[in-house]
Order: sequence, then C-alpha cells, then structure tokens
Amino acid sequence: MIIFNSLEQINNIEPSVCALGNFDGVHKGHQELINCAVSTAKAKGLKSAVFTFTEHPINVMSGHSLIKTIFNYEDKINAMESMGIDYYFTLDFTDEIRTMAPKTFAKELLSEKLNIKHAVCGFNYSFGYKAGGKQDDLISYGKEYGFDASVINPIQIDGVTVSSTLIRGCIEKGDLESYKLYTGRYYSIGGVVIEGEKNGRKMGFPTVNLSLDLSMSLPANGVYTTITEIDGKLLPSITNVGNKPTIGQFAKNAETHIFNFNKDIYGKELKIFFIKMQRAEKKFDGLKSLAHQIDLDCLEAQKYHNLHSAHI
Repeated sequence: MIIFNSLEQINNIEPSVCALGNFDGVHKGHQELINCAVSTAKAKGLKSAVFTFTEHPINVMSGHSLIKTIFNYEDKINAMESMGIDYYFTLDFTDEIRTMAPKTFAKELLSEKLNIKHAVCGFNYSFGYKAGGKQDDLISYGKEYGFDASVINPIQIDGVTVSSTLIRGCIEKGDLESYKLYTGRYYSIGGVVIEGEKNGRKMGFPTVNLSLDLSMSLPANGVYTTITEIDGKLLPSITNVGNKPTIGQFAKNAETHIFNFNKDIYGKELKIFFIKMQRAEKKFDGLKSLAHQIDLDCLEAQKYHNLHSAHI
C-alpha cells in the first residue's frame, strides 16, 4: 500500500476506485464501503484507494479534540492495508481544502488530482466548503467530471445503525463486547511500558503501566478481562483503567496484571486487547479492602481465561 500524506506527493498516479470518508474505527459499515471499493477496483482493473483526512475536520476547525479518536494513525494504516487497499490518501484538512466549493472538490481534487474513476461513499457523506456537497451532488459531479459514484446504505446490526458515534459510546460506557460486535475486532490500546508507583506490586499484584492519550476515546473507568500482546505472544491478563481513587489522585491510566509473568518489560511496546468489563471503578476503605477485591477480580478473569485460549 502506498501512503500519500500531502497533495504534493500525488503526481500522475494510476486511476482508482476510491472510498471516501473519515473511517475512524473502521467499523463494519466502513468495512462494507471499503470492500465495495476493493471489489469494484478488481472488476474494473483499477487501483483501490481510500481518501480521508488525518484529523477529523471538526477538531481541526475547533482547535480541540471535540470528537475523540477511536483509531490512532498506525491502527488505521494497518486496517487499510489488511483490507487490500493500494493507495491511501490521508491528508491534512488545510485551508485550501476546507474552502473548496463542492464542485471544485469533485473536479480538482477527486477527478484531476486523485485520478478517481469511481467513488464509493456512505449514506451520510458530505464534502466541500461547510460540508455543502451531499451524495446526490457527488453522483452528479461525477457524471460531469468523468467518474462513477456509488452510495452504500447503512449497515444495521440487531436493528442498530453502525456508526463511529455508536462505537465511541460503547467504548466510553465500557461496553466492549458491543464494540466487538460492531467492528469485528477487540478494542485495544498500545504503547510503551512506563514505570508506575508500584502499588500493585506491594499488594502482590505487579502491573505494567501505560499512559493514556486523552484525545482518544477511552474505556470507562473499571476493571477489564484482557489479553496482552508482548513480542508477538498473547498472554492472559486483567486491566484496571482509571484514576486509582483509593490510593490518591492520579491521571487516568491503564494498569495491567499479566498472569504468571514476571519479566522486566519497561520500555517495551505492548498491546492490550479488552474482552469485557468486570466492574466499574470504585473507592475502597483502604488498601486491605482494595487488595481483597483485586484478588476476586483476578479470580474472575482467570476463570474466563481458563475457559478460553488467548486469541485475537
């Protein structure tokens, strides 16, 4: 997959069938749209492509993370590549693009610069200045400027329309089983292991610590059954997400206890896959009560892991 991060990098590329949208979280609705672009490209003998913006336009215009991000840049890249995309256009939402009239967007950007011969978009896609262009406009402009256009109907699961807003809500409620239903994958976070306060070790439950990016959509504070990936190995684990109210006031972080594991992994990259929420975070009377509850939490997580082999 070839990645284009700016308009300047795009020159004389081969024609493509291109999926248009934000694609945050690459949920099952997005997957349907991208799969349509890939299959249409194969049928027409063209390249398959995705065109999106590196940051959500609303966040760029506001200067704040008003819409929390589900996928980081790397996760999005990996998802696109795994689905067979040839060209991935991920551009900054510059003033030049922001102020393009919808017709100019279709002509100069989609047709002339990106060399799109068939565009695929979702039922709620909009484009151009102040999101003035809609799906019917895309079809009309396509006829004028030499590309076809297809609009994908919403994907519903159990009567619910799948959307990025829906799965952000699942994450923030801790309903990560529904997240998996709507995306086809486990919710995950990753990063470099940092040194914590070692309170877990003092209570007999050593943990690895990850700082959390507050611009991301993060799980509700609580205890989760998880699987941790280190050096390509999947290990049964349990993770607490929260502010540790029993111990003091801390920034939101993730602490993971990996069962039957005692290696020094400070500075290593790891990924944590969330299976299900066990309980919400609460403040206990003291460390003794907290340690007792952690013991119960670990027993519950181990029961799950004993019944299910670690796989993603």
